[in-house]
Amino acid sequence: MEKQAKNKSSRNIVLASILAAVAVVLSQVVSFPLGFATPAPIQHMVNAIAGVLLGPWYAVLVAIVAGTVRNVLRTGTVFAYPGGIFGGLVVGVVYRYLWKSDYAALMEPIGTVLIGATISAYLVGPWALGTGLIGTLGTLNAYVISFAASSIPGSILGFAVLKVIRRLGVWT
Repeated sequence: MEKQAKNKSSRNIVLASILAAVAVVLSQVVSFPLGFATPAPIQHMVNAIAGVLLGPWYAVLVAIVAGTVRNVLRTGTVFAYPGGIFGGLVVGVVYRYLWKSDYAALMEPIGTVLIGATISAYLVGPWALGTGLIGTLGTLNAYVISFAASSIPGSILGFAVLKVIRRLGVWT
């Protein structure tokens, strides 16, 4: 029994590492400047996949690692943290506790847009950008639009990838 737990833990760590690497590499290819942020739909795809396959805490870890590496490489911004962490967390929690279905991947925008954009508008954005726009509705709307433009297509792509993974029997 203990060996099975170690094998599952090792398998989860390997998948988390692969997903973080995919997010870093492909986010450089598929990203675009929009407002204050640089949306990367691939990060949200990875959040959706990690949340379903690995659970909330691994999904958070994947988002933190990918965001950190992207920031170190200067291919991401500080908004990678609130934009990624909460999407993976919500998917993982929904999948684990509410809805054991790959459709949970489509909940990623709830974490990214509703939670992440709000945190960005009220806390991260004013600090990072040095603006006096703390808590304005216009700032929140800008973040919501920017995060949604990335999160919605990313979560749909993540759902599609999960369906392919399931059909191929790659991860059970």
